[in-house]
Amino acid sequence: MSNPILKSASFDPKVKQYWMTTACLFSALALVTIPLIPVVLIIVWLVAGKILAAMSAQLLTQKLVVKRGILFKEEKSIPLEKITDVGLSQGPLMRLFGLYRLSFETAGQSGHGALVSLLGVVNASEFREAILEQKDNLAAQAPAKFSNAESPKNQLELIRALTYSVKNIEQMLSTLLDEKK
Repeated sequence: MSNPILKSASFDPKVKQYWMTTACLFSALALVTIPLIPVVLIIVWLVAGKILAAMSAQLLTQKLVVKRGILFKEEKSIPLEKITDVGLSQGPLMRLFGLYRLSFETAGQSGHGALVSLLGVVNASEFREAILEQKDNLAAQAPAKFSNAESPKNQLELIRALTYSVKNIEQMLSTLLDEKK
């Protein structure tokens, strides 16, 4: 069963300029690396284009698929029902370039901070709203899936199966106790 793609994220090419400016600022902070700024900018310019080309985010009916990386490829599939927060942030330098960062946090995630973050998604707030809307649609459909289990006939069958299991466990326990005596 294939999941249709509901929305794909595209990334703003200004991310390259943002990364170059950030690299420049960090190089300027370390006085020793100031002469290396032109080399750093050339490297960032060349690599950033490939990194951007390798990045993708697709909203499917039940999950969000994020791919990135050139040397070390990474693909994360986040079930929409597990997403607890979709953050939209923008720092001062990002504001200068008109960029936003989307960050996704999930239930059961270990550690502090976002599980996945995406920098430079075009129309980030629209992509965020599409994710939250699809998450709400899934949540609304979930009770309909389990309505059959709530019918009196299914409940009776479930109680019978549980009673049978409990009787089997009691019988095994009594056998084990008898063997110990």
